Amino acid sequence: MTEDQRRAIPFVVRAALASVAMALFLLGLKGFAAWHTGSVAMLGSLADTALDLLASLVTLYGVRLAATPADHDHRFGHGKAEALAALFQVMLITASAVGIAWRAIMAFGESNPTHDADFGIGVSIAAIAATVLLLIYQRSIIRRTGSVAIMADNMHYQSDVLLNGSVIVALVLDQYLGWSNADPLFGIVIAAWLAFGAFRASSNAIDQLMDKEWPEEERRRFIEAAAQHPELRGIHDFRTRRSGSHDFAQFHMYVAPEMTIADAHVVMDAVEAKIRKQFPKVEVLIHLDPDGHVDTDNPLIEADVTPHWFGKRI
Repeated sequence: MTEDQRRAIPFVVRAALASVAMALFLLGLKGFAAWHTGSVAMLGSLADTALDLLASLVTLYGVRLAATPADHDHRFGHGKAEALAALFQVMLITASAVGIAWRAIMAFGESNPTHDADFGIGVSIAAIAATVLLLIYQRSIIRRTGSVAIMADNMHYQSDVLLNGSVIVALVLDQYLGWSNADPLFGIVIAAWLAFGAFRASSNAIDQLMDKEWPEEERRRFIEAAAQHPELRGIHDFRTRRSGSHDFAQFHMYVAPEMTIADAHVVMDAVEAKIRKQFPKVEVLIHLDPDGHVDTDNPLIEADVTPHWFGKRI
């Protein structure tokens, strides 16, 4: 784990704690509002907040576990705990969407009017304001750490902003404009949005668990940083992956065949230093090869050859 990664750990944990505190606050506020107004949309918002609390607690556990240093059984660290926490959030969001949709469908045709729209609207506005503050804070942590668990939590709370806005619209249409089916209709809309959010949130977590390569642009910039050393004759077998807020990269680099091990090691250290200036959070593993050596047992080498990037064999 690099020094930058160690410094990022407290920020991720604080973001998870802020999420738990926000969920507790909104749970109490919306619980009273759902009971007071009798709104299905508000009830759906309450159910989502209850799952938010559980998801935030799991996220807190996940980021704390991911921050645990590498040990004998987990030599690459525990970063994928974040991806597992994110997937757990996806399951909760999906369950919430199904429950809200079912309750909304059952509410069609029922004569259970909502009450006190002003109060429900006021609660929803307060919830939106509080959630926006949390989103801004989480975004700053995501930019600093790249945490996939906080990213999934952020997506979840983004849906909460729209969810609370939908509650406001549903109450206005139901009580002020007399559209009796507005409340359950918006309950279905909320459920559909939550299901879509679950699908989006799952992609990053699955990519990390499957060790998906970095985006092509990021891979290109990494190679450009490495290729600046004049004694580097080429790069091949370049592989990347992410694990929580930790990034890993490894590659083989060609040097002159007549170069001594000591001199080649100096070049390798220089290449790694150039990389760390642009990618301080990446853990780099470099393997030395004499120029002209071909590893015929590795099918990835041919797939990595893109000579137009730098005018070098990579």
